[in-house]
Amino acid sequence: MLAYMTGQIDAKASVSPDARNSREYGRAGLFGILTPQGNPTVEPEMRVLLPTRSAMLVSRLTSRCGSLRERLVEYSDRLGDYIAHFDGVRFDAVAFACTGSSYLIGPETERRRIAAIEDTKGYPIITAAAAIEAALHRLGAASLALISPYPSWLTEASRAHWERAGFRISALLQLPSGQGETYGIYGLTSETILRIAADFGPGGADAVLVTGTGMPSLRTILALEPRLGIPVLSSNLCLAWILADKLGIAAAGAESRLLGGWAERLAIA
Repeated sequence: MLAYMTGQIDAKASVSPDARNSREYGRAGLFGILTPQGNPTVEPEMRVLLPTRSAMLVSRLTSRCGSLRERLVEYSDRLGDYIAHFDGVRFDAVAFACTGSSYLIGPETERRRIAAIEDTKGYPIITAAAAIEAALHRLGAASLALISPYPSWLTEASRAHWERAGFRISALLQLPSGQGETYGIYGLTSETILRIAADFGPGGADAVLVTGTGMPSLRTILALEPRLGIPVLSSNLCLAWILADKLGIAAAGAESRLLGGWAERLAIA
């Protein structure tokens, strides 16, 4: 079970090394990825970030709800249904790649829901928000600067989530995300983000979080971390890190002090 309140995630592998080595694909880890229906970013970034010889199977979080808020809540409410789409696949872990849902659901409700599914399926289920919290604790960060592509109401829910988790928010940069409930987050590019963030200062933060799984983040991390001199994290980076870390194959690198080794793959992505 995941310990949300401390940001610590049980590192025990759910599949034995012998079972992993017998696979045709995914001998360095087989991961399920759940991503929102219109998200064009999770698969490309996870493909870049996850270690070589690992494999991922992806399922879409689908909803007919008209508003973004309703969709995000439904994604969490129906988590068990979405995981059932994987049938009997024996994963090392499943990643819920939708940070916004966790910002709207109470942590205790989410913890209980995930624990019940984990008990049934026998493998860990890790939300993007839990992965971020675990990464912040691993890095020893107590204060956080946020870069948010969300509508303002979801940005405020994000701020409230991290403050409840015990982090001081030292600075916040609100990016344009289109009109109201649209999918403007998916249209942002690294070039746009870096232009808007050119004068952004983290206000003494220990780390910067580029929140949201739908906005491209990897080239932003490569540019901002050296300039700011502190860790720059994203939802997808933290998810890939915790998946690799569970199997003991995560290591820092030139790209990020959290998880390295992916710049070459990004260059040809």
